[in-house]
Amino acid sequence: MSQIRITGGEWRSRRLQVTDAPGLRPTPDRVRETLFNWLGHDLSGLSCLDLFAGSGVLGIEAASRGASYVACVEQSRHVFHTLKKNLDNFAGARIQLFLCDALEFIPPTGKRFDLLFLDPPYGQGWPARIAPRLDELATPAAHLYVEAEAPLTQLGRWSVRKAGQAGQVYFHLLEAT
Repeated sequence: MSQIRITGGEWRSRRLQVTDAPGLRPTPDRVRETLFNWLGHDLSGLSCLDLFAGSGVLGIEAASRGASYVACVEQSRHVFHTLKKNLDNFAGARIQLFLCDALEFIPPTGKRFDLLFLDPPYGQGWPARIAPRLDELATPAAHLYVEAEAPLTQLGRWSVRKAGQAGQVYFHLLEAT
């Protein structure tokens, strides 16, 4: 097991355990710092969806920065249990966990999200597979963050507003057009 730290907000510098699992690559610190510089550091009142949660660091980071609700979806039972143990250390966290496939996730009571995180396994075409569901999951003014193995210019009706690269990770902030 390894660890990753939260870079900002209420839980800044706290560490999360990261289980060893095939394809699990937590978003690096500097990429998260760039993302939250793009978004602004205060996410108060936002509802967030971490659709391929893995370590949960994106969703937990959003909650640390004030998001009012975060849904973390993870399909691997092994990874899910480590994520659940991590959340036990954050009393009062506004985070709800869901053990299911990203394509089968049904938000509680028709909830829609202001900020969606997609950091799926590479090489499986996940961004294109999930694109048809984005409109039912997102509010009209939502932002979408996507990590991919190659640069994106758009995803369905979502256009890239900002993008970067760190090593072999391409990261993008998209808005609906």
